[in-house]
Amino acid sequence: MKTASVLSAIAFGVALLSIPAGAFAQSAYPCATVKLVSPYPPGGTTDLLARLVQPGLAKELATTVIVENKAGASGNIGTEFVATAAPDGCTLLLGNNTGVAINRNLYKLRVDPVKGLAAIGPVASVPLVLYVHSGVPAANLSQLVDLAKKNPGKLSYASAGSGSPQHLMGELLKLEQKISLVHIPYKGSGPAIQDVVAGQVQVSFEAMSVIGPQLTSGRVRALATTGSARSASLPNVPTMKELGMPDFVTENWYGVFAPANTPPALVQRLNTALNAVLETKEVRASLDKMGSADVKTTPEAFTKFIARELPLWESVVKRSGAKVD
Repeated sequence: MKTASVLSAIAFGVALLSIPAGAFAQSAYPCATVKLVSPYPPGGTTDLLARLVQPGLAKELATTVIVENKAGASGNIGTEFVATAAPDGCTLLLGNNTGVAINRNLYKLRVDPVKGLAAIGPVASVPLVLYVHSGVPAANLSQLVDLAKKNPGKLSYASAGSGSPQHLMGELLKLEQKISLVHIPYKGSGPAIQDVVAGQVQVSFEAMSVIGPQLTSGRVRALATTGSARSASLPNVPTMKELGMPDFVTENWYGVFAPANTPPALVQRLNTALNAVLETKEVRASLDKMGSADVKTTPEAFTKFIARELPLWESVVKRSGAKVD
């Protein structure tokens, strides 16, 4: 009996040694399936980013992760769905500045996203490009402003829709430069870009990730970007800040969120998993193509970043009187 006990103990010890060192570090993820909600239709930047990080999150969390599209009301439907879900880590949001920081100033929301969501971490941050149709006689921002002042109300700018960052950047440009531009809202970036390329609308703002091919073709011309520093993709194009508008610094940002009151340990676990995904070669290459900076950070830092963003959008909406259709 003693010999059998010793042999059993040895066998158990060998079994323990065969288990990877990190196996005891964390318990199994509490959800058999995690829903990563994209609050927009398939094909847009938010949806593409959700599908970009989904495989890596599934691997890091050792569980099933599925992307679920809950589109409608400028992202409000999917955002509210996550904000009102159980805070158990099973329902997450791939959100953006429109749904989290802007819409609260334009819609009567049942749940304030800032209060209803817990920030996990950013995924991407892409500056907007101020661009014009190639036929517009303006090679820089100063010439565009002069042209608008000489032709009040005759120039128009396209946006991806009322209340979108493109719309509000257009309104901010009007306020900062005291010019008159007519807003032409579209149902998405695609139609807006098409009409600027065709010359039916003269001016627009658009994310670097979307407008890049048109800039390369020469059918439109970049005048400035809205990032805090020049874009590596457009090193010869100045920022709005460089051109004398220090408050004109903003980017289209995207991040992962959980319902508010999700346990801090679970938030941290999700943040660690997300940051590991963002460090993978394939994901980093995709984000580089979009013109996104490396945005990995902590939940606390991401929360503070969002808090700093809120006054800008609130101010632009109030000063411009912007409304949604």
